[in-house]
Amino acid sequence: MAAGQGKRMHSALPKVLHPLAGRPLVAHVLASARALSPRALAVVVGHGGEAVVHALAAPDLTFVTQDPPRGTGDAVRMALVALPGDGITVVVNGDCPLIPAATLAAVADIAAAGRLALLTARASDPAGLGRIVRDATGAVRAIVEDKDATPAQAGIDEIYTGVLAAPTGMLRAWVAALRNDNAQGEFYLTGVVALAVAAGAPVTAHLAAREEDIHGVNDRAELAAIERIVQRRQARTLLAAGTWIADPDRFDLRGTLACGRDVRIDIGCVLEGEVALGNDVSVGAHCVLKNVTVGAGTIIAPFSHLEAATIGANCRIGPYARLRPDTALADDVHIGNFVEVKASTLGRGAKANHLAYIGDSVVGSGVNVGAGTITANYDGANKHRTVIGDGAHIGSNSVLVAPVTVGKGATIGAGSVISREAPPDTLTVTRAKQISVPGWKRPVKKPGP
Repeated sequence: MAAGQGKRMHSALPKVLHPLAGRPLVAHVLASARALSPRALAVVVGHGGEAVVHALAAPDLTFVTQDPPRGTGDAVRMALVALPGDGITVVVNGDCPLIPAATLAAVADIAAAGRLALLTARASDPAGLGRIVRDATGAVRAIVEDKDATPAQAGIDEIYTGVLAAPTGMLRAWVAALRNDNAQGEFYLTGVVALAVAAGAPVTAHLAAREEDIHGVNDRAELAAIERIVQRRQARTLLAAGTWIADPDRFDLRGTLACGRDVRIDIGCVLEGEVALGNDVSVGAHCVLKNVTVGAGTIIAPFSHLEAATIGANCRIGPYARLRPDTALADDVHIGNFVEVKASTLGRGAKANHLAYIGDSVVGSGVNVGAGTITANYDGANKHRTVIGDGAHIGSNSVLVAPVTVGKGATIGAGSVISREAPPDTLTVTRAKQISVPGWKRPVKKPGP
């Protein structure tokens, strides 16, 4: 169910689309649901439904629009129309992203025996949550909303999580019989418990193993708390596999991460999209890596930002380096502090150690790019390519005006502006003539009044 507006988020973005570990909240729920290999998946949308459909569209999903919103029971009634009439239906809230697939499977197994199955949990603070009411034999008799609970019922710490399962035919009959004669004028799904009890159908509760598994998101504070839970879980998994993470509480993985042996990740790093780090890779503090592959032995110094780049083995990146999309570095390349590379390839052993910009370029092996050098790749309308041959040396504070080629083994004198081909194995210099003016004196300020 993903129809809630999420008013407490104070956002134009539907609540279930707010990101958690790099994916929408509801995507985590769908991942657990898909692990059960269901015959059909129905997503109930309402507020912001078009955005939800656009974000989640997939061949295995059917979207059902609830308009106007008339409660959880009405949402399930509408979804059941889109599901096969036989089998088991499992109902899950789209804002509860931590429920494991194994827990959903356990609830479904109970329902397969012809029962109404509820997922419950022991809550350290049950205030505001529906309580599970049992009779003297321990059988579930009802779910009582917090506002309707008696003082004795308010003391119950077993709560309903919003997850239930039942044979589809039975669930259809129960939701069809729900009434909306309440203050909100809504059809509450929790009412099916009383209907099942009245029909003599067994109601069985499955207790969640961990309270944190059933946490939902109602506001940004709860989203932030769940984010840390997810990040700590991801960090523990990586640590158990041998990755060195300086501080799991200062680690953020917003996608997938594949690590070789003896990988080191310092504090404050953000890893987004698909990231792969080879053996002995070291990522310094406060780096951002997005859709990046890094070869073995490469060191990424602190405060570097790498996106959609491929980096070879034994490279040295940063600190304060930026690799933009479509950058490919061969082995043993050095990209130093305050160097930016975009849509370029650098051959083995190439170096740009200080204050340089390399854009839309092919840089050969063994090239040295001096401090302050830029490739002027944009003429105001189009981008142009710079080609630098193997072994070339580009002197400091040079400008290579693309399109331009610097030949193999060429040397560009410091301070040059190169706008035509520089021949291989040749020194090319473009500078104004240096002169000294004897007797020249620097101006001085005139004395005040």
